Amino acid sequence: MNNSYLIPANSKKSMLMFGLFNGIDLAIFLVGLGISFILMMFLPVKDFWVAILAIMPAMIAGFLIFPVPNYHNVRTVIKNAWNFYTTRQKYIWKGWCFEDGERDKK
Repeated sequence: MNNSYLIPANSKKSMLMFGLFNGIDLAIFLVGLGISFILMMFLPVKDFWVAILAIMPAMIAGFLIFPVPNYHNVRTVIKNAWNFYTTRQKYIWKGWCFEDGERDKK
């Protein structure tokens, strides 16, 4: 192969639990699941809307750790969007057709 290396596309999956989640993802889901179980024990879940309210923390936590293409999960997408819209964006031109934005002083 003439000193070329082939790195598999899923080489970082071995660093994740179950190939999908890191520690904070599982912690978020377990906390949401725990809160839902506690709410189901103390709320009268015979009513439909109360049952939905009781399982809402687990549904939100599950949505946050749901894997999406090109990102790790929905939580990462939200974090990246928040950073993009709340930080100052400064793009420095480094092209081949200009002198890096500076004029020649002659």
